[in-house]
Amino acid sequence: MKRKFIKLTVGMFLLVGAKSVQAQDQANPINVVTTAVPFLRISPDARAGGMGDLGLATSPDASSPFWNLAKTPFAQKNFSIGLTYTPWLKDLGLNDVYLLGLSGYYKLDEESAIGGSVRYFSLGNIQFTDQGGLDLGSGRPREFGVDFGYSRKLSDKIGLGIALRYIRSNLAGSLATTGTAYKPGSTFAGDISFFYTGQNEMGEGWNFGAAVTNLGGKIGYTNDATQKDYIPANLGLGTTYTKAFDETNKLTFGLDIHKLLVPTPPNFVEGDTAVSNAQVAEYRNKSVVGSWFSSFNDAPGGFKEELKEFQFSLGAEYNYMDQFFFRAGYFYENKDKGNRKYFTAGLGVKYNVFGLNFSYLVPSGSGVNRNPLSNTLRFGLIFDLDDINAE
Repeated sequence: MKRKFIKLTVGMFLLVGAKSVQAQDQANPINVVTTAVPFLRISPDARAGGMGDLGLATSPDASSPFWNLAKTPFAQKNFSIGLTYTPWLKDLGLNDVYLLGLSGYYKLDEESAIGGSVRYFSLGNIQFTDQGGLDLGSGRPREFGVDFGYSRKLSDKIGLGIALRYIRSNLAGSLATTGTAYKPGSTFAGDISFFYTGQNEMGEGWNFGAAVTNLGGKIGYTNDATQKDYIPANLGLGTTYTKAFDETNKLTFGLDIHKLLVPTPPNFVEGDTAVSNAQVAEYRNKSVVGSWFSSFNDAPGGFKEELKEFQFSLGAEYNYMDQFFFRAGYFYENKDKGNRKYFTAGLGVKYNVFGLNFSYLVPSGSGVNRNPLSNTLRFGLIFDLDDINAE
């Protein structure tokens, strides 16, 4: 029963957002920017997972629709599909929580491409109870996002991409408790992406990428329109540099920076219910479009706190003969904004039309401070189908 309680608690923390997590230490308040459907922020790509979740400006591949659709017209292969499986929160002993990712692209010609992806997140089997511990039955919370888009070269070096996404989140099914009837939530969102490549024929040089993702409406799980939550709209900027030592040896390293375009929850006044309620109402009633812009200057702690809301991915990839790949990376999030910090490592192998990618999130911390994401594994398959005709 304890395991079930842990599953429900962890799941709702990860999957039902828009509530502030604050510490009692007023000198260093914890004020995490949370959203609904945070599974959209989990890296669904084993290659990027081995490089600290670096993906905005890396070389194009089947997983590009997850990060930056504008890369796909620059891909060397005409048609590629990727599948990734990610067991989630293994370090908490959860064996039935996982993320599945499917993505791919098809080049219409040398100037344009279409692409899409599917994310499916399962929270496993959960026993629901009310506040008094009364058994309300079991369920299998699950969510998914499906997107499709078009990208085109504007020049030999610049590409743009747009995509539309449908999101559905079923956390409690039709569960009814304490007079509240729950239902699955759904909404639509869109992505806009940009890619610039300055690499030469040897593959050496700089790439730059930018993407604004999950621009869409709020999502709710009841019929109360005032209880809808923001989805994880995000601004990402990235760059990579590749050094080609010769025709068989290349080394790429890069940096991605992310910022959620979501309002920062208010700092509540202890003991003043009226002020707290007013702050919550103001936070929830912000318009979606307005919240994208206000997210850059609405932190209660001012500019200093705004800087804490940026997340960083550092990664590197060594490529031998375009067949063997060795990867490493580091992800950083400020301790007052979620405190996700971890090193990653990864391997890849490519043979003809078939590729395998593996990534591993290195354990960190100990005891109660141990990172719950430790020991996270990702397994990815890639099929470059147009190579079949080349044989």
